[in-house]
Amino acid sequence: MKEKEEERLKNLKLIEKDLHQKGFTKICGIDEAGRGPLAGPVVVAGVIMKEDSMIEGVNDSKKVSEKKRELLYDKIIDEAIAYSVAVIGQDVIDEINILNATKRGVTKVVEELSIKPDLIIIDALEHIDTKGILYEAIIKGDAKCYSIAAASIIAKVTRDRIMRQWDEIYPQYGFSKHKGYGTAMHIQAIKEYGLTPIHRRSFTKNFV
Repeated sequence: MKEKEEERLKNLKLIEKDLHQKGFTKICGIDEAGRGPLAGPVVVAGVIMKEDSMIEGVNDSKKVSEKKRELLYDKIIDEAIAYSVAVIGQDVIDEINILNATKRGVTKVVEELSIKPDLIIIDALEHIDTKGILYEAIIKGDAKCYSIAAASIIAKVTRDRIMRQWDEIYPQYGFSKHKGYGTAMHIQAIKEYGLTPIHRRSFTKNFV
């Protein structure tokens, strides 16, 4: 591994290193993908990585190319002690709002982990039901913590795959390109073709 990359990963693990030194052994990083789009689900992922895990290229999913995220996804899952993913659909988002839908996803992820963590670190969310497990909210956690960054990649790749599947059913909307986000192309397609069942009604009121 190149020295520069090794140094970057060490810096990305400083918060977790400190937590391990405080006695936490199974730290679960949690992050989500898809809070902002006009269509599709919000996906929440949680991952417990080995303490000595140093997968080259792990970073905030927004800083990694789509092709590289796919490769990292497999490496993270292979190396993880445990991971789980929750997909919360647009109907739930419309019913309870995106923040509460994301929080519901977090609770589901915690419930479905095969190994119970002794600490959860999460990107900036607070007032969540972690089933009694201690958690710490870290602002910009996906850019500061290795396991949150790993979770962000799992969440993003999972969601992108879902949106590519929807693109095959509704090709005229371009979901494989914009993944449901409110690009000019997507908004134009909504105005031209109307809403699909996967559009979030609470997010698209201004366009129909």
